[in-house]
Amino acid sequence: MNDDVVYTSQVRIERVKGPLRRAYLPQEAEPVLFGVHSEVAEHYGVDTNVHNPHATTLDYVIASAGG
Repeated sequence: MNDDVVYTSQVRIERVKGPLRRAYLPQEAEPVLFGVHSEVAEHYGVDTNVHNPHATTLDYVIASAGG
């Protein structure tokens, strides 16, 4: 078994405002925005008239698992 680390992801996350986050990912020219929408926004009490809806981190995890 090889215990050498073969990859370390270099990701940076910035909080923009409220639930909005900006993620800088390897190989992506532009940052990705994370936030809340629909039932998730409702659950956390986020007014989508104040904060524009964006995909959640959970949406990205599910998409990556399916990919």
